[in-house]
Amino acid sequence: MSEHTEPMELSLQFMACRAQLRDAAARILGCRQRAEDVVQDAWFKIAELPEDFSVRHPKAFLLQVVRNLAIDRQRRMAIESFMFAEEEEGMDVICHQATPEGTSISRQALVSVARALSTLPERTLRAFELHRLDGYTQREVAEHLGVSTTLVNFMIRDAMQCCRKQVA
Repeated sequence: MSEHTEPMELSLQFMACRAQLRDAAARILGCRQRAEDVVQDAWFKIAELPEDFSVRHPKAFLLQVVRNLAIDRQRRMAIESFMFAEEEEGMDVICHQATPEGTSISRQALVSVARALSTLPERTLRAFELHRLDGYTQREVAEHLGVSTTLVNFMIRDAMQCCRKQVA
């Protein structure tokens, strides 16, 4: 086996096994581009070694440096993805503060639905109001209006169709 390898010789060894170092990093990171970044970081680490630094097994040392840097990068990416959402994910966040345009559109839709509901027969409108606005069950609406639950079901369905048609 070789004696000790000094920084200059270590740099030559680094260049000779660069592809192997990149592949080792890529296995950890799952991405060749990130692996290239890690290999470049390793190169800078090696270049910063003091003149009197020596190592017995240069290839094993280089692989360990790259492996450690790749693991550090992977951990940092995991923490960052946990702590910070992707920018595009922010586009799906619902804004609970109404905009003037949104408020205007909602009001117009509400007026339109109210106008459509006013065209319904009185009993159908009352069944709809009791069920959808006052929270009565269909059975309670049926008792209140003195009709069958099946008829209440049809009246609510008709009112809902009227609303949907108006909004569409």
